[in-house]
Amino acid sequence: MKRRISHPRPAVTAAAALVFLTAACTSPGGPEPEGTAVPGEGSAGPEVEITPEPGATAVPPNSPVRVTAADGTVTDVRIEQATPDEIASGGSEDPEEGGSAFEVTGTLNEGGDTWVSDWNLRPGAAVTVTATAADASGEETEVVSEFTTLEATPGQRLELAANFPNSGDVVGVGMPVVVTFDLPVTNREQVENSIEVTAEQETEGAWNWITDETAVFRPKEYWDPYQEVVVDLRLSGVEAADGVYGVEDHRIEFEVGRELVSTMHVPDHEMNVAIDGENVRTIPVSNGAAQERFNTTTSGIHLTMEKYRTLVMDSATVGIPEGSPGYYRLDVDWAVRTSNSGEFTHAAPWNGRIGSANTSNGCTNMSVEDARWFHDQSLMGDVLETTGTDRQLEWDNGWGYYQRSWEEWLSHSATGRPQSTDGSGTPGSVHGEGL
Repeated sequence: MKRRISHPRPAVTAAAALVFLTAACTSPGGPEPEGTAVPGEGSAGPEVEITPEPGATAVPPNSPVRVTAADGTVTDVRIEQATPDEIASGGSEDPEEGGSAFEVTGTLNEGGDTWVSDWNLRPGAAVTVTATAADASGEETEVVSEFTTLEATPGQRLELAANFPNSGDVVGVGMPVVVTFDLPVTNREQVENSIEVTAEQETEGAWNWITDETAVFRPKEYWDPYQEVVVDLRLSGVEAADGVYGVEDHRIEFEVGRELVSTMHVPDHEMNVAIDGENVRTIPVSNGAAQERFNTTTSGIHLTMEKYRTLVMDSATVGIPEGSPGYYRLDVDWAVRTSNSGEFTHAAPWNGRIGSANTSNGCTNMSVEDARWFHDQSLMGDVLETTGTDRQLEWDNGWGYYQRSWEEWLSHSATGRPQSTDGSGTPGSVHGEGL
């Protein structure tokens, strides 16, 4: 049974940060920083050792901090970090705005004599580790160790380039978490383990990679409605590729709203919309004519991605240029995107066969009234389950991620293990191999 020791990270003042920055590099002949406490004859308290060793410089930031107590139990560990810029400004940053102020928690082994940090350190930081251990009689030993970490090289600093959803968004129950980095990621397992997803209603999920830069987290099943979800991207110090380190932490906080699930069996020419399990509207529709693959509505689990009051639909954007068979360019109202291959629900007042025949270019045509209602009801991440055609939605077409079974999705995760959203941490280590 492992136990996690978590302590609030105290604010780093300019004066305090300057003290441990200068202490990390002692001049020849000067006093050595104390990283190991050994009781002398007649003294009490356990022996405590901290690694990385005190006074070390250019420590890889993805190195774990370890605290061991001989003949005792580790009772408290605090880690403070500050970069030269923070020392100059007198404060730390906010992870919600791309800072690096997350506390560094750790896990205590079953015997209680070894503590290992859960997260990486910050590149180019002065680090102070204060550890306390007690023996069976209650006598305590406190040790303070100071060292510095390797700076991230310009051009090799992993940054978060984009994400969906954004903080403050209210989303549907199918909503994935999509994060895109500015550099390719090859150490995918460490990066996956550096991103913790916590939800008020416990579930499990996992990451898959769309490209070397983009990763997607989805739950095993849809989110429970009416809950808050927090995504902590503890990227600072993670080695995303050889010599490429994350430099900032981020936090995304969003809300899962009501459960809206629409179902549509294409030959029936209607869509049923259920909110919180109750059918609230049956909408007559006209789907793809299915004369060619491009105008066949896809079957599968779609998620609503974005919506528009008005939209110019040009088939050239999905690979059918002007002059080609099937080319179209239409001005439409009340459009809701459900794939990247050009599928939307939208108003089609020109279509006289809504509710009786499938005549569209692949989109779901509705009356103006129904299309506006569906547009106004839709949140990003709502679910549209479509059946009845011979063209399947690809798992990476738009947000078709539920097209992979849970077993298949999990097998494509770099960790190969689910992540619980109960706040217990990620499935594996964020640290570099052999460190």
